[in-house]
Amino acid sequence: MAELEEFTQYIGENKGKRKFKQSVELAINFKNIDFSKQDNRLNMEILLPNGKGKVRKIALFANEKGLIAQAKKNNVDVISDTELPAIATDSVRMGSLLNCELIAQPNLMPLIARHLGQFLGPRNKMPKPLLGNVNFDNIVNELNRRIVLRNKGKFLPTLHCVVGQEDMEPEKIYYNVKEVMDSISRKVGQNHIKSAYVKLTMSKPIRIM
Repeated sequence: MAELEEFTQYIGENKGKRKFKQSVELAINFKNIDFSKQDNRLNMEILLPNGKGKVRKIALFANEKGLIAQAKKNNVDVISDTELPAIATDSVRMGSLLNCELIAQPNLMPLIARHLGQFLGPRNKMPKPLLGNVNFDNIVNELNRRIVLRNKGKFLPTLHCVVGQEDMEPEKIYYNVKEVMDSISRKVGQNHIKSAYVKLTMSKPIRIM
């Protein structure tokens, strides 16, 4: 993997050149893995040590009063089970869900799958069920650190993910990238990683492996 000094220089040279805040993205290319076989496909959750640098809106599917009350105290939007049929026929509302981190009361997952599964599933946006004792402080922290890596469609030999924002300290982004690369290496073996690149949204990529 690229050295920290080289990585820091790249971020410094490319940030602040757009009218919007650029994301920092990682692309990993694989070799000698047959991803046409379902068993070989990756489906991983990784917690970035320094977060994604962008706090996204969180939406909870729930109908339990206690859970709803906790969610509202933590500025989490609540979507009731009775709203699901209407959302399923409203393209604008469905689209807005893609801008949220989604979580759900576990017993509502089948209902969510029935009404929204065809839309959310292919986009890797099915909500994460809340299991065990619910602590919204921990949930918000985890969601702002969590990325999901899955092989899909024509991009099977390549994985893309966001590892930070351009206004983060370059060192923090570097160690986010390292966490992802180390996790992937443990999963598939480093000899199956062909190359890896980091880029800001509108900048030229830098090869880090």
